[in-house]
Amino acid sequence: MASRVQPRQLAFALPHAESLSRDNFLEGPANAAGLALVDSWPDWPNPVMLLVGPEGSGKSHLAAIWAEQTGARSTSAHVLTAAEVPRQLATGALVVEDLKSAEFDERALFHLLNLAREDAASVLITARVPIASLNIELRDLKSRLRAIPAIELSPPDDRLFRALIVKFCADRQMAVDESVVGFLAARIERSVVAARQTVELLDSEALRLGRPVTRTLAAELLRRDRPQATRG
Repeated sequence: MASRVQPRQLAFALPHAESLSRDNFLEGPANAAGLALVDSWPDWPNPVMLLVGPEGSGKSHLAAIWAEQTGARSTSAHVLTAAEVPRQLATGALVVEDLKSAEFDERALFHLLNLAREDAASVLITARVPIASLNIELRDLKSRLRAIPAIELSPPDDRLFRALIVKFCADRQMAVDESVVGFLAARIERSVVAARQTVELLDSEALRLGRPVTRTLAAELLRRDRPQATRG
């Protein structure tokens, strides 16, 4: 009689919504200046402000909190057009996300900055790198952008990093204890992106194997897959 092969359990990648509310924001030294900027509106030093930080540092979360407070619309820098500028500024406040070199219409952004000044509107721009690092051809726009005050977000400290791991686990309804959190915090790159990716991998592996999320499983995952998120 032929032996029966146990079918392999499939892990389905179900979407996990991440709350961008104020109550769900984890504050620490790395992002305190950004949160202070959001809270200080409308008493900003300039009508247009810039949030700078690496991917996953909390820029979009802070921008979402500010948009909720102000009724601001949100758009991505790469889709902004000159024709759309008046409509985008209709509420008197606008978030422009992810400003990158060669991925936005320079004249559209210049028009936006001019109209915002004329209409006394508030604009919050996010970028991964400082303005000085962007390749901008329009000289007037380059000068205008470099005059915008920038708030920089830093990598999370240990307390915030552990809290982020716990948050990402909670977002995926994963039950983990302190031993798992401490193990991951000590072994993966200290970035929000690394924490999120590692938790996603751990969740997927636990589902595939039908095992609980433990320190042992985490160790096996990091040993086997060696994702880019881990330290060498």
